[in-house]
Amino acid sequence: MAGIRNAIESVPGSEAGASLRDLAVLFLRLGATSFGGPASHIAMMEHEMVHRKGWLSREEFLDLLGATNLIPGPNSTEMAIHIGWKRARWPGLVVAGVSFILPAALLVLAIAAAYMRYGSRPEAARLLYGIKPVIIAIVVQALWRLGRQALKSAELALIAVLGVALSARGVNELVVLFGAGLLLALWRWAWSGRAGKHSSTMLSPLPAGALASTLTGWSPVAAMPFGFLPLFLFFLKVGSVLFGSGYVLLAFLKADLVDRWGWLSDSQLLDAITVGQVTPGPVFTTATFIGYILGGVSGAVLATVGIFLPAFVFVAVSGPLVPRLRRSPTAGAFLDGVNAASLSLMAVVTWQLAHSALVDRLTLALAVLAAIALFHFRLNSLWLILAGGLAWCFRMLI
Repeated sequence: MAGIRNAIESVPGSEAGASLRDLAVLFLRLGATSFGGPASHIAMMEHEMVHRKGWLSREEFLDLLGATNLIPGPNSTEMAIHIGWKRARWPGLVVAGVSFILPAALLVLAIAAAYMRYGSRPEAARLLYGIKPVIIAIVVQALWRLGRQALKSAELALIAVLGVALSARGVNELVVLFGAGLLLALWRWAWSGRAGKHSSTMLSPLPAGALASTLTGWSPVAAMPFGFLPLFLFFLKVGSVLFGSGYVLLAFLKADLVDRWGWLSDSQLLDAITVGQVTPGPVFTTATFIGYILGGVSGAVLATVGIFLPAFVFVAVSGPLVPRLRRSPTAGAFLDGVNAASLSLMAVVTWQLAHSALVDRLTLALAVLAAIALFHFRLNSLWLILAGGLAWCFRMLI
């Protein structure tokens, strides 16, 4: 038995000291305790991998971090998968990724079950009344922080403004994302000097006005009845194309599940976002909550598998290609454009959801106070969410 256990734990070809058991224990712990969003998750991983265990050098860790920014999907989850691949190849890839996702998914599943049973009770409504404005403030802070990092030139700011205009007019979010990436890649290619004398001819059919006119012709699909296959395919699509912060997930959820298909209400979407904020681990486990609301345990499993499966595939495929891709100016320009457009989608959806969360003077005051606490005092968002849950007590006194 000892020989079998050693054979399972130590993967041939893996680096010294790595084992599947070590990976599982570490990422189960991180998945159960890592609050604060992807940046916090990655900081905790860096502390564990580089400083405590010495599994990776700082340069190796930064290489893996750069790799996560070149592929769509949840960054912190992909970082866990990359580390698993680096330490123990295919078995490590699966063990690290699943171990990081599993604690949050199970916790969200339990919360979703309680929500479906007690969510319509007055006590639950009072609790969520004060939390939703805080969530709006948290998303605004993330939008500001990411915008300062992503909109680092006038052309990127222009791409973001165009993205806001198109998204506000109802253009499909995938068209906005990939159109922005393609436009910026072509723009930089044209100005790099490599396009030569044909550059202006190639780009002439793609001025901003013509692009906007073309994209606005993309019509949304009609409402459809709920089904397990469409649910799985929707989250598979989201996991396959979503760049940027996990908050950009809101744009995809609202566009299809609320506006086009009518499977969720704005209020339910805000509740799902709230659960994603107050639980540790990947923000993408919001999909678990939504899947349970729509289709019970089966829906939760399908939604969770659908949104996380592409991350495993992309890490496995991109690993050997990462050094080459990171040196490509075209790939970098495309990613910059997609990130700028991601912020546009996020801004439009935040504005729309604010109408559902800020329903009176108290909720407006809560959002403003939460924003001050986040921007000026830099308080942990978890404490603000807990404080927001008690806001209904003040409402009863006024």
